[in-house]
Amino acid sequence: MLIITTACWAGNVILGKLAVGEITPMQLVSARWFGVSLLLLVFARKYIVTDWPVIRKHLWFVLLMGMSGFTAFNALYYLAAHSTSAINIGILQGSIPVFVLLASYLIFRFKSSPLQLLGVSLTLLGVIIVASGGDFDKLRQLNLNIGDLFMLTACILYAAYSLGLSRRPPASALGLFTAMACVAFLVSLPLLAIESYQQGMTMPTTKGWIIVGLVTLLPSFLAQVLFIRSVELIGPARAGVFINLIPVFASVMAVYYLQEPLQSFQMVSLLMVLGGIGLSELGKKTI
Repeated sequence: MLIITTACWAGNVILGKLAVGEITPMQLVSARWFGVSLLLLVFARKYIVTDWPVIRKHLWFVLLMGMSGFTAFNALYYLAAHSTSAINIGILQGSIPVFVLLASYLIFRFKSSPLQLLGVSLTLLGVIIVASGGDFDKLRQLNLNIGDLFMLTACILYAAYSLGLSRRPPASALGLFTAMACVAFLVSLPLLAIESYQQGMTMPTTKGWIIVGLVTLLPSFLAQVLFIRSVELIGPARAGVFINLIPVFASVMAVYYLQEPLQSFQMVSLLMVLGGIGLSELGKKTI
């Protein structure tokens, strides 16, 4: 189930690139969360009914989580697809677990082992290599790819969302996910209106609507449900390790489906990100 989950999330990278020119970023975000909300309200209705008293009591938490982890993350994610490669998006997305570890130390002062600190440093160096396109002169001149910066910001937001989940209210995972998905859709509407005002209203193409359907069913609905079930079966720590497969799957898919060239600096960065995450996981076991 976790392999299917990470393959779906990596597939979202490819779908985001294919969406360019077929549907606007905010149209895709709004349509995605509208579809997910409908599916969840049908299949998880009993959870939202049971959990509603708890969700209503922690409504601000649900609002912030839905806005940051779903709406803002996806908006920046699909914007990034307009100006950076799928390989870069996949590699940068793989840095999220390390950003979570870094934020845990900075905010909650969780102690980190030397191996974890080494892993964080290695991963961040890999991220810098991707963001600079392998050219460190760009860092000195602050001339970075805007798409990579969008994706990096999205990863930081999702790390904050992941950290917030550790402080989640006592509601079921499906009930909470349903509430946050509905929030994500509602919050996306003003952003969609702003985008339409600035760029003019254009309807998605047939291919765009197909992408909406795939994004809704695979990375948004199926992957989330499988991940929730997997966490119940083997626990969050073991399940979280599988997220490291996303940059690997995304890179392979980008080369195969999009014919993107895998450049040497991207390969080095991918190895650094995966190696850094591996050291962080190994260091976690030594605490």
